[in-house]
Order: sequence, then structure tokens, then C-alpha cells
Amino acid sequence: MTLNLILFLGLALVSIASALGLLLSRSAVYAALNLILNFSAIALLYLMLHAPFIALIQITVYAGAIMVLFLFVIMLLGAERLGGGAPLPWQRPVSIVLAVILFLEAVYLVFFRMGTTTQTATVPEGFGTPFAIGETLFTQYLLPFEAISILLLAAIVGAIVLTRKGEKKA
Repeated sequence: MTLNLILFLGLALVSIASALGLLLSRSAVYAALNLILNFSAIALLYLMLHAPFIALIQITVYAGAIMVLFLFVIMLLGAERLGGGAPLPWQRPVSIVLAVILFLEAVYLVFFRMGTTTQTATVPEGFGTPFAIGETLFTQYLLPFEAISILLLAAIVGAIVLTRKGEKKA
């Protein structure tokens, strides 16, 4: 076994264990911490694939910003004190059926489609580097980038307006 395979298997086990911890945790805070661990393990898998930009984005956007937002929402809303509602009667059978379908699909892909993948093309030098991504983003995709930034700015302003309570309008 090579070092890359050992590292991959270790990160895969951490990722699976943290995902199971997220799903099985009774505490919302522990679930959020398991999600941060899962995001970090996936970022390390991206580094193993020689994709440093995506790994950095994974850490900063998901494990950083979104998880901090989740933790603040959990603390502000007091989700730990809320009583859980009764589950709907159809949820458990549907989830079991979907889990069985997913398991059968995974078995099919592992045992019957093994070795049928085609050889991937070689990637040109410098593909996916932060410089290449930035250059493409600010030349070829400048208009969509600016449109999304305006859309996000409008969403932020809308969220601020919706959260202002009790203030008199002029």
C-alpha cells in the first residue's frame, strides 16, 4: 500500500465517520462540529487531487463562513431548547426505500461497472490554479460574475430590511 492510498483511506474513514456523527447526533451543536470535520476531510481529499484552490474554497466558504452562520443561528434561535416534533408517518418508509436504492446502486457500480471507465484526458499545465481561475473569471466570465455580485448584494440588503423590526418608517 502506498502512502497516498493509506492517506486516502484514512480521510475517507474520517469523512464517513463525521457524516454518520452528523446524522446521528442529538445535539445541533455537535452536528455542526461534525459537519466542520467532514468539510475539512473533504478539503484534504481535494488537496490530494492537486486542487488547492477548491480545497481553500472548501475551507473558507463551507467550514468557515457557512458553519459560523449555522452556529450563530443555532445559538440565536435556541434550537437546543426546542422540542422535536413528531415525524410524519411516511418519512421512515420513504427513507428506507431510498437508502436501499442507493445501496443497490453502489453495489452495481462497484461490482458490475468496475474497470469500464475510460482513460481520462491529460490536463494542461496550470489548469485549475488560482491564477488561471482568476484570469478566466475576470475576462471570459466578467458579466456573469458582476451579475451574481449584484444579486448577492440585493439579497443582503433584503435580509437586512426583513430583519428590521419595530422601526418607524419615515
